[in-house]
Amino acid sequence: MYKNKTIAVVVPAFNEATQIGGVIETMPDYVDRIIIVDDVSKDSTSDIVEQYMPKNNRLVFIKHEANQGVGGAIARGGGFGDVMCSFTIPIL
Repeated sequence: MYKNKTIAVVVPAFNEATQIGGVIETMPDYVDRIIIVDDVSKDSTSDIVEQYMPKNNRLVFIKHEANQGVGGAIARGGGFGDVMCSFTIPIL
């Protein structure tokens, strides 16, 4: 919360099993909602996010039924906070 505004970060995720846990664990405390949008990953991204759900009440998890790309994932994750931003996971 910042100046009585809810802060939300949209994280588009496609085959991010190796990095999604680190993203969740290092998200700053001032972020009120972490909206992860799985864009039909073929790896274990969804399983990993679901393991964090009971431990992290800031998480909102959305799973697309059809791949919509980064823009579609960001658009789908909107509306969960007063202040929104997106965070794309870098390719390592």
